[in-house]
Formats: sequence, structure tokens, C-alpha cells
Amino acid sequence: MNNLNQLNDEQLVKLYEGGNNEAFEILLTRYKSKVYSYIFIIVRNKELSEDIFQDTFIKAIATIQQGRYVESGKFLGWINRIAHNLIIDYFRREKNENTVSSDGLEYDVINNSKLSDKSIEDVMSNEQVMTDIVRLIDFLPPSQQSVVRMRFFEDLSFKEIAEKTDVSINTALGRMRYALMNMRRIATENGVYLELK
Repeated sequence: MNNLNQLNDEQLVKLYEGGNNEAFEILLTRYKSKVYSYIFIIVRNKELSEDIFQDTFIKAIATIQQGRYVESGKFLGWINRIAHNLIIDYFRREKNENTVSSDGLEYDVINNSKLSDKSIEDVMSNEQVMTDIVRLIDFLPPSQQSVVRMRFFEDLSFKEIAEKTDVSINTALGRMRYALMNMRRIATENGVYLELK
């Protein structure tokens, strides 16, 4: 796996197209925190961000496996475009169903200035937030730890987590919800700032 780490994104995509799953795992490791941060910046909701994050990588996998990945320079830009389109689809659906509440979901996603001019300080701050999140997981009860790890680091769906841990989907969702609440509480108590910029 170490020699695969030396390869650039396009080479890894080609390997994955040829059936090398390890190549995609490296791409996922390389970009998951950046993609998650990108989604969270726009939707500002952890559960929704997780769902869109999961859908983004599922769509990326499907696109590559169908041989429809077009080399356009940067893999991160390409995968963030998938995420962006899924976010826009979500807001459009919400609007059509008239369930948009007035708590900040109506602003224009496309013209959000936060997307275009993230400073290097913001990016570094986001990296720090992701590191803090990883550290906070260690303070959770074991059942919550495993759900968070499977969801964020193994990119499993709640259905897969439920099957792996032998509980119902609702229990897995509940554990994730409590884990996030606990992490927020622990962060507050310890003065850790978990807001992504």
C-alpha cells in the first residue's frame, strides 16, 4: 500500500477502474476530511453532511466503475462538484416540498462567498477541527466509538453498521446521535472549538 501512496490521483483512479480497491481507499483517506468540511460549510448540519458525504463517495465509485470518470485536472475538484450537485439537489427537493424552515437554509448556495475565498487560516483551522474530532472519539463509550469510526473512517452506511454491530438501524442512528452530542459536550467542557470554517 505504501508504494500506492506515492501515486497521483489520476493514477489511483486508473488503478481503481482496473479493479484495485486499495487505490480508492487511498483517495478516500486523502480527501475525506476536505470533502466532509466542504459539505458541512454549506449545509451546517452534521447528520445531513454525513448523508451527503456518503452519497458523494457512492456516486464517485459508481461513476469510476462505469468508466465515466473524465480526467479534468483535480480529483478533489471533481468529487467536490459531485458533493455540490447533491447539495443543490437536496435544497431543491426541500424547496419543492415546502419544508424549508426559516433557519438559514434558504440562502443562495451557489453564491455563498464562503466557498470561493477560504483563507489558508480557515483551511488549517478545519484540519485542526478534524484532528480534534478524532481525539474526541476516544472519550466516547465503546458502542458509540465503533459507530462513529465505521461511519467516518470505513464509510459504512447505517444499514451496514447495524448489520456489523447486530443492532437495528434505529439503534445505530441513535448511537451516532448520542456520540455527536457527547462529542459536542466534551468539546465545550474542554474549550475545544468544533466549528468548521
